[in-house]
Amino acid sequence: MTEKSESSLARMLSVLDLFSDQQLTWTAEAITEALQVSLPTGYRYVKMLTEAGLLQRSADANYTLGPRIIVLDHYIRMGDPVLQHGVAQMQELVEQTGLDCVISCLYGQQVLDTHREFGTTEATLSYGRGRPRPLFLGAAPKVILSCFTPAQLHRVFDEHLDEIVQAGLPTDWSDFRKYYSAIRKAGSYFSNGELEPNLAAVGVPLQKPDGTLLGAISLVTTVPRMAVIDLPKLTQRLTRTAQEITARIP
Repeated sequence: MTEKSESSLARMLSVLDLFSDQQLTWTAEAITEALQVSLPTGYRYVKMLTEAGLLQRSADANYTLGPRIIVLDHYIRMGDPVLQHGVAQMQELVEQTGLDCVISCLYGQQVLDTHREFGTTEATLSYGRGRPRPLFLGAAPKVILSCFTPAQLHRVFDEHLDEIVQAGLPTDWSDFRKYYSAIRKAGSYFSNGELEPNLAAVGVPLQKPDGTLLGAISLVTTVPRMAVIDLPKLTQRLTRTAQEITARIP
């Protein structure tokens, strides 16, 4: 494949990045304008992606993401080693605690929930599978970032300073690093109304013995219910589950 064809392929696939919570449908003309390509090129991209099932055309001539993505998501679930070895452990933890259990993973610099087992108390979480979570709010993202090397964390600090300010985190690099070092030393993070005002969560990293970071596992419930739970005991139980899951992953 030539450099030109690689560039064209990358630009065509970038059509998929245009879709978001704020804009779920696009016309071929709007896609062309957003990518700043010629109209024939934009139509060709849309045609090829539609034929591949990655886009589909609706009755009003708009395009949405296509059914092939649902199929690919199924394969992702089936092939995810964390889910292969972790779902049964999550279900057992839910039976023991009655709380929701969530596994979150890092993809590039996006934290995504990949699976959730529901407990006995309704805890409505607006961030489900596939919807990127804020990088600096909540238990799962914070324990994940706490496992970064200083160089990795510094890169995140440099690239997301505005979000760090909005999250109320230290804006001095030294203090920012100390903040996450403290979470790493504790081995867990407790979030009380931080991501959503009615929810509390405790999270621990999913990290293999060799240091490989796989994500995070969290227990989530309402703020009032968490207030009457023995948090240290709950954190110990969650930590054991995380260790059991990572021990099973080759």
